[in-house]
Parts: sequence; structure tokens; C-alpha cells
Amino acid sequence: MSKSAIKGGEFLIRETDAQEIFIPEEFSEEQKMMAQACQDFIDSEITPNVSRIDGMEEPDLVPNIFKKAGELGLFGITVPENYGGLGMSFNTGMLMADIMGEAGSFSTTYGAHTGIGTLPILYYGTEEQKQKYLPLLTTGKWAACYCLTEPDAGSDANSGKTKAVLSEDGSHYKVTGQKMWISNAGFADLFIVFAKIEDDENLTAFIVEKTFGGITMNDEEKKLGIKGSSTRQVFFNDCPVPVENMLSKRENGFKIAVNILNIGRVKLGAGVLGGCRTVISQSTQYANERKQFGVSISSFGAIKHKLAEMAIRTYVTESLDYRAGQNIEDKIDDLIAEGMDDAKAKLKGVEQFAIECAIAKIHSSEVLDYVVDEGLQVYGGMGYSADAPIERAYRDARIARIYEGTNEINRMLMVGMLLKRAMKGELDIYGPAMDVSKELTSVPSFATIDKSVLFNAEKEVIKNFKKVFLMVGGKAALVLQDKIEEEQEVMMNLADILIEIYAVESSMLRTEKLVSQRGEEACADYIAMTQVYMAGAVDKIVAAAKEAIAAFTKGDEQKVMLMGLKRFTKLDLVDTKTLRRQIADTMIAKGEFPYYFG
Repeated sequence: MSKSAIKGGEFLIRETDAQEIFIPEEFSEEQKMMAQACQDFIDSEITPNVSRIDGMEEPDLVPNIFKKAGELGLFGITVPENYGGLGMSFNTGMLMADIMGEAGSFSTTYGAHTGIGTLPILYYGTEEQKQKYLPLLTTGKWAACYCLTEPDAGSDANSGKTKAVLSEDGSHYKVTGQKMWISNAGFADLFIVFAKIEDDENLTAFIVEKTFGGITMNDEEKKLGIKGSSTRQVFFNDCPVPVENMLSKRENGFKIAVNILNIGRVKLGAGVLGGCRTVISQSTQYANERKQFGVSISSFGAIKHKLAEMAIRTYVTESLDYRAGQNIEDKIDDLIAEGMDDAKAKLKGVEQFAIECAIAKIHSSEVLDYVVDEGLQVYGGMGYSADAPIERAYRDARIARIYEGTNEINRMLMVGMLLKRAMKGELDIYGPAMDVSKELTSVPSFATIDKSVLFNAEKEVIKNFKKVFLMVGGKAALVLQDKIEEEQEVMMNLADILIEIYAVESSMLRTEKLVSQRGEEACADYIAMTQVYMAGAVDKIVAAAKEAIAAFTKGDEQKVMLMGLKRFTKLDLVDTKTLRRQIADTMIAKGEFPYYFG
């Protein structure tokens, strides 16, 4: 089965060959040149000005930096050339989001404009709308923002109260309502606005130009982090919007919002990586320079543990983000080859892998929070000072677990999607789940595994991890039936198991592919990172599974499942201390995160 044939969520029920996946070390020279251009922009325009950007006391500073990014072509990476973009691949867009992750507040400005601000028009706009607006957005002449959230409509976006009333002559809609937490609102020229027409059940989307009138704003929000990104409440008061500026069809707004957020989630997954690598390098350098008891603190085992674990989790996150990104790209290419329109193919490709998009968003944002927290701990008291770079990184990171849908919402969405696809017959989850159920009452296999072959044992462990999900998820679906989505704690337990399966498998496949290209000796640290992560993943899976099993089983049934859990989570003890020290020693010697693929 070719890599392009895999379905979203199918990683749970089929084995993937390492040669089928994309790893970031395979980016082309052209892609690396684009990444370097983005890095050069950050080094020249962002890094020297971070304090000024966060201060927000110079109203023209960020808009001017924004325009420079547009002139360099950084806003049109995946936009077709006939609309002023560069027409590059989906995974190239992931790579640019990755690099821009180092840019602090500006990464939010960039992401809001290139993602939720531009993509609704690219994917849902008429040809006239695309020709009119996309060249302005890709060149940075105009800035865009996305107006969905309202005071009483956050995760439940479709409950928004903003109204659009058709004028008597039928020429325009009058939009009235309040939007909040709108990134880029302070200097945006274009607003993607969601409103309901009459008594419609679902939202409709509109393209609104600032010059249409009837738009006012509150002052800039005072935020915990990303202080240099514009965030305002926006008020529409009979804002006149020409009927031709309706985006897609009436009541299609909620679908637009969901699909654009899928893209935002996987891009956010990549968008934390630049920040992770920067914090790790800064922490390593500081640990080398900071002396206590007459030696560098980087020589202490506790510090080595932190540095190594930060690197391990970042490596795993890279692995799953770019695996998902390439799967999406392959699906898009297949759909285009079958004759589907380019924009529709991109939407369908992302929609197919919505489960992986949610996994990427959750895992990546939580790894970023872990990295900045441990980075601050390495800095100690100095890290708590605003004079140290880690203080800003710590504050800026926290938003990643909230926007593009909170991690809690995403956890429940991914499991819900998986179960719905199973019910529709799109994924054969129930067949494998029944097989696992039968296996619970059968005699365990005592077949020996040839552990002399790299990752033979780990592959067997991953197969068993998948059985854990099928066992617990299958029983939960059987017992709870249509009430399963009301049992949010169980849904989140299942999500945690699913996330760890995808993460550990992605890192193992990446390492296996690297070994096939470079040899085991050259990949010793990558092998160590994979082994350490797997050792931690098994504990997380066991904890989540136990909590779920206790929630909906009792008596003998519970005992059987716990025995199955024990059988499916056997893993030889790993000397994680020595492996982490090996990884940390490489980092300390080089004074940075040395595993960057660029």
C-alpha cells in the first residue's frame, strides 16, 4: 500500500513502513533556502526589536515589519502563483510556520494573516474574490484578520449572535455584532466575518473591508503573552457588506470555520518548533556558562535530564508534525490527479487528516509548554527576570494550548471523529477491536522476537499500544454507546492514548528511516531519543487506560481488561538515565540543540 493511500486515523489499525513517511531531513535545497530566508528575516527584523514589538508603543513598527515580510514573499508560500504567491507545497508551508515559531508575538501575527485570514478566500472564494484580494494579502499590502469568536461563542462558535440583514434593495448586508480576541485587528485592512442571516441555524461568512464603515474597536487587550500582537474587540454596527462579498454559500460559514481551523491546528503544531529549538539552545548555552560549586551546571545530572528531555520531546514533535503534513500533501496531490479542483483538493486533504491535525496541535503545544517551563528552571532565578529571554518565551507559549480550539476540545473532537468514521464504515475500527477482545481470553503468544534487529521489539510494543486503544475504546463504545461523548473524561483518556501512539510511532519511523540513510552509529542519539520517549509513553498510556477502565467497568470484566492492559504494555526496562546523559552530552558539547534538520 503506497503512502498516498493511507487514510486519516488509519495509523491505528495498520502498520506503516518507515520508507512511506516523510521526515524533515528530506526537505529539498529549495525548501531549505526558503527556510533560511525566513530565518534571516527573523534575525534582522524581529530579534533586535522584540522589546519594542512587545512594548506596542510605536504604532507603525509591526505594520512596517509586516510589510517587509510581504515584500519577501513570506505570506504567499502556498498560494498559487496566479494570485501573487509562490505556489509551494503544503509541507513547505509547515516548514515556514516552524521557522516563524521563533518570532514570538510576530509568529501570531504571521499565522493569523497567512492562515485564518487568507485561506478562507483561497479555498472558498469566487474567482473574482481571489483575483481581487489574494494579491493584496500575499504581498503584505493588506493585512487580514478572522472574526469568529464572540463573548458568548468560543468553542461553541455556531452559537454566535452577530447578524447580517439584507438591505431593502438587495445590494448589501448590514452586519451588526461584537467579536473578541481578534488577532491583527488593530491594523487589518480585511476582516473575515461570521454572522447569521435572519433565523439561520448556521453561520455565513463574509469578506469585509475596513473601508466599508460601521467598524469600531476597543483598545488593545492587555495579555499574559504575545504582547506584541494586535488583539482587539471589534464591533460591527450596520456595517454595509456588498452581497458579492459573501464567502461561499449561505450557511456555509460553520463548515468554513471548521475546515480552516483544521489547517490552523496542524500549522500550529509546526509553529511551535522554532520556539522549542531556540529555548533549548539558549538553555544549553546558559547551563554551560552558569557556574555553581566551581563547575558549569551543565555537568549536573539533573540539568542533563532536563536538557535531554526537552530535546527528545521536540524531536518527537517534529516527527509527527511533518509526517502528518506530508500525508495531507500526498492526499491533496492524489485528489488533484483525479481531477478535483485545487482548492477543493486542499480542503479535502486536510479534512481527511483532521484527527492527525488535532494530535499535532495538542502534542506540539504541550511540548512547547514543557520546554519553556524546564528552560526557565535551568535558568533558575535569572529565568524569572524580564532581562532573560526565557521569561518572554514562557509567557508567549501559554496561548498555544488555547487558540485554534482548546486542547480539551481537540481531544474530544479527535476521538469523536474516529468513532464517527468507524460507524460510517470509513475506518474498520470495530473489526480489529473485536479481534483484540477475543485475544483477551486466549492464551498469550510466547513467540520470541529477534531483538538484534533494530526496532523489532519496539514495533511489537507499538502494535500492542494500538491494541490498548482498541480494547479500551471498543469497550467504552459498547458500554456507553451514544452517551460516550458526554463522558468527556473518558474521551480525553482515549485521546491521550491515541496521541502517544501516533507520537511514539512517528519518532520510531523517522529514526528508522534515518538509520537506513546514515547508519546506526551516526544515529545513536536519535535511537536513544526514540527509546527514552517510548519508555515514558508506556507510563502515560497505562495511566490513561486505567482511569478510563475504572470509569465504565466493574468486577470480572474490569479484571480481564486490566490483565489485558498489563499484557499489552510490556516493555523491557530501559536505562533512560544513561541515554539522556548521552543526548545531553552531545548538546552540551555543541552548546545548542544539535538535531536541527535545516
